[in-house]
Amino acid sequence: MGIDIISIVLPKFKFMGLSLSKLFNKTETSADSIDAIIASIEHDAYGVSDSNVLFSGLNELGGYFFFQTIVVGSLKVKCKNGARLTFKGKNFELTLNSDSLEFESHHTEVKGRFVTNIDFQIEEKDIKSLQNATLSEIVLHVKKKELLFTKYNSEK
Repeated sequence: MGIDIISIVLPKFKFMGLSLSKLFNKTETSADSIDAIIASIEHDAYGVSDSNVLFSGLNELGGYFFFQTIVVGSLKVKCKNGARLTFKGKNFELTLNSDSLEFESHHTEVKGRFVTNIDFQIEEKDIKSLQNATLSEIVLHVKKKELLFTKYNSEK
């Protein structure tokens, strides 16, 4: 039988029906879903996993090319060592390194949903290959996690 520290420390106080143990022992989970994420974002999804959606786009700045990604979902990370993004397909594999070593996830208004922006360096020669590839999976390596995304095909 465990000891309730709140009743030991504050035995005489009643908090107007407020349960401190419920406040500090949050076990409630978010009802967020992939469909809800996709519906709430104006842009087309690039890849989906069990609890995250990958949005992406190509950008060029001063002759350097970047594959910009935004991960929306349950991914919550604070990273200081960078990330890798690996694209896999039939007779195709390409791994990109993040442009910045440090990045972190930010809360959204939806409980349990975070937004993580990561830019990856990409060579101009690899852009065409990636655009022509038939991808089977996209793997985001961040910290000790591997998030497996499948290419998303919109039904629009």
